[in-house]
Amino acid sequence: MPRRAASSSHTFPMVPPQPVRPGLALAQVALGALLISVAPVWVRLAPVGPTVAGFYRMLVGAVVLLPLALARRERLWAGRRALGFVIVASVCFTLDLVFWHMSIHRVGPGLATILANFQVFLLAAFGLIVLRERLHWQFLVAVPAALLGLFLLVGVNWDLLSAGYQAGVGLGLLTALVYGSYLLVLRASQARADRLEPLPNLLAICGVTAVLLLPVALWRGESLAVPDLRTGAILVAYGITAQGLGWLLISRGIPYVEATRAGLVLLLQPALAFVWDILFFGRPTGETDAVGALLALSAIYFGGRRRGRDDGMTG
Repeated sequence: MPRRAASSSHTFPMVPPQPVRPGLALAQVALGALLISVAPVWVRLAPVGPTVAGFYRMLVGAVVLLPLALARRERLWAGRRALGFVIVASVCFTLDLVFWHMSIHRVGPGLATILANFQVFLLAAFGLIVLRERLHWQFLVAVPAALLGLFLLVGVNWDLLSAGYQAGVGLGLLTALVYGSYLLVLRASQARADRLEPLPNLLAICGVTAVLLLPVALWRGESLAVPDLRTGAILVAYGITAQGLGWLLISRGIPYVEATRAGLVLLLQPALAFVWDILFFGRPTGETDAVGALLALSAIYFGGRRRGRDDGMTG
């Protein structure tokens, strides 16, 4: 939120009470992106269902964020309309986690995260069609570059891929769709005068999303039982890095970093996720895959640059 990651939910940063030096702010954003890049690795390592992994991520995230909100004496209720936005955003984020985690198990952390970050094109299209924003040349270049990168990653040998792998690619693109929708709802909610502030808003989304994931897990036949201590440690690490500390570092630093530089640093998240997939899970990567990943990542960066501000990464 945060992945899934990153600026995404970073579009509405929590402005710290005291100014932050640019160098320190950049370091915070980079460290946050690094932590969130490991999120899909935790998902792949945890021997639980994809929906259950999402449930514990949000549960741990809520446990981490609640004392922070209380310590800052944040307002936790802003009326029924604000709650309505929280519920709609949580529905989108629930679908995001379910699709993304399923994609991770089918195509690996790297490709699943790159596909999910195609959400920048949905946001750019929304800005063009609904907000009447001007279409810039970077976007015109980014779209065919993204399609070419995607073709090099999965399209060259598409007929040779298993049905499960093909489904994983589709789930990754569905993740981009619902995550982009989540960001649009989040933007709309934060533009209102009766909004919840970013920290309690994220806390509320964590809680509601965790609740929504429970019936999904039961419907999918996934057990909520944590089989052993190692799995519990992985799920706690996932919740802290992806939903707690990573987002907090990014949201604290991003107001003080230039948009272009922030966009490049945040690109560490999907790029490193691809690297971790190679290092930890032995993802076979030839020259074609490397060029495809580079093209896709570059397209994500340029496609997300709108009006001097970057939309960010998932995770």
